[in-house]
Amino acid sequence: MAQTVSLTAAQAVVRFLKSQYSDYDGLQERLIGGMYGIFGHGNVAGMGEALEEYGDDLPFYQAKNEQSMVHAAMGYAKAKNRRATLACSASIGPGSTNMLTGAATATINRIPVLLLPSDIFAHRRPGTVLQLLEHPLEADLSVNDAFRPLSRFFDRISRPEQLLTALPEAMRILVDPANTGAVTISLPQDVQGEAFSCPAGFFDRRVWRVRRASPNADEIARAADLIAHSSRPLVIAGGGVRYAEAEAELVAFCNRFGIPVMETFAGKGVSQGASLLLGGGGTTGTGAAARVGEKADLVIAIGTRLTDFTTASRSHFNSETRYLSLNVNAQDACKLGAEPIVADAKLALAALGEALAARGYATTHSFRNEVRGVVDTWLENYRTSISHEQGAPLKQGTIIAMVNQAAVKGDVVIAAAGTPPGEIMKAWDNSAGSECFIEFGFSCMGHEIPAGLGVAIARENRGTVFVVIGDGTYLMGPTELVTAVQEGARLVTVVIENWGFQCIRALQQASTGADNFGNEFRRRSAGGRQPDGDYLDVDYAANARSMGCAVFSASDPDGLAEALAQARTVDGPAVIVVKAEKRGGSIGADLWWEVGVAEVSGLERVREARRRYETGRAKQKTLV
Repeated sequence: MAQTVSLTAAQAVVRFLKSQYSDYDGLQERLIGGMYGIFGHGNVAGMGEALEEYGDDLPFYQAKNEQSMVHAAMGYAKAKNRRATLACSASIGPGSTNMLTGAATATINRIPVLLLPSDIFAHRRPGTVLQLLEHPLEADLSVNDAFRPLSRFFDRISRPEQLLTALPEAMRILVDPANTGAVTISLPQDVQGEAFSCPAGFFDRRVWRVRRASPNADEIARAADLIAHSSRPLVIAGGGVRYAEAEAELVAFCNRFGIPVMETFAGKGVSQGASLLLGGGGTTGTGAAARVGEKADLVIAIGTRLTDFTTASRSHFNSETRYLSLNVNAQDACKLGAEPIVADAKLALAALGEALAARGYATTHSFRNEVRGVVDTWLENYRTSISHEQGAPLKQGTIIAMVNQAAVKGDVVIAAAGTPPGEIMKAWDNSAGSECFIEFGFSCMGHEIPAGLGVAIARENRGTVFVVIGDGTYLMGPTELVTAVQEGARLVTVVIENWGFQCIRALQQASTGADNFGNEFRRRSAGGRQPDGDYLDVDYAANARSMGCAVFSASDPDGLAEALAQARTVDGPAVIVVKAEKRGGSIGADLWWEVGVAEVSGLERVREARRRYETGRAKQKTLV
């Protein structure tokens, strides 16, 4: 008879998570590296007790906001290249629903996180309980059902025995390269404390292997034929290249056949060493990627979801462009009517390279020289656009270029929303060995600081993590800086103070002609219908100092250089507040991006914006 052990459901979860490992190309490590949590009446007596009694070797991290702990788990998972992640425990009601934005961010970006939201009583004896959503038609519904569309896997545990099937399935999804994302196990608070006889073997060490899907020979042959007939090919390198650890294969492929490469947000930095590197691509990418892309006769998408920022809302490439897509996810591989290769990027690039070599393929020297000329011209113009004039406010491009100069091998820069991701896409140079972790699948403001903390924890403070954000993002969620102080994380947060949501103000101006409506941090003038008076003077440095961070301030290049040098020597988190120009920006790609511009208006500036919109929409492709 199989040996059993009497445990509560929460105790079984903790013991199970400690014995799960991932295996990626022979490298084994703990799949769940620790648990983030905020305790409340839904989990303090269940999961809290279980962690105290059985949580040895499962570090507990105290978050300050439930959304933030999911972002921290994402940063941890990125730093581990999706081989490991963190679990997140929250109390019932708002504690759990606070994780919804994090769940969406993780699933959209294909980053594994394990969410353990607490739920209302399964036995229903107390009747209408605190934080219960009463639905008139579905008595078994709770607020946790909101996780269903945001999760790659969802289960509600109404009996402890259900963990025996739910937890292994959760682990399987976490390590699935094609389908990973937020995995949610909803745990009613009474069930967390209920005991059951659990098979002792359930807690034996189990290794989950991250599979590399081999390419189909027919798909490789068709793809090679397609490339062999192209004269102006272009590679788009996405996050799938990073997660497959296929950077070397990508660079060798592009250099061997003379193919230029542009990167997505998730793929930023994976093409370092490519001789025809165009930098970031798409709407907020480089002008070089834009100009080369406009003439491409074949787009080779590798490990990318081909979002609207990458394709300029499907207006970037010309009407004759054909598409080839290499992706572990079949849905992504077939976008834009592409010829698909559904496979691991590392294996598929190697196979495709062999097939092309057998055909004797290479682009012409004149094409390669043309691309190099476009890149050189773009870089010269961009550097001119971010050059600093003595006495003038610092430009955002200048600030980020200086952070780039300060970054060395082992350092990471993190951005997610506003202007910083675009500036990093256009000009960040990874040749010194730094990495870029840009979250732009969901473009979630508030992701950056907790994600940086997750990276610092995963890497055990090897290297410095630079978080680059605007003052608007800082105001949304700075409190994980307190957690960073607790953990002694080497986290340097660069707060660009430009008095508002200036990225959106610029979009507002482009799409409606309005100078500003509701996007700058101003006082309300007498009788004003929006804040349109004097700019606010917010002391971000004092705020960061109050949370225990070392703080530096800068308003010119010399001051910023000194602050960056000092901040990276701090044994713990540091914040640099940099005063920047309120408006303005560096040169861009000059590509279109679709936003909903008013079709009718009594304002001529809006009608003019609509005419520009119609010009861009006329370039859109209608391929699936």
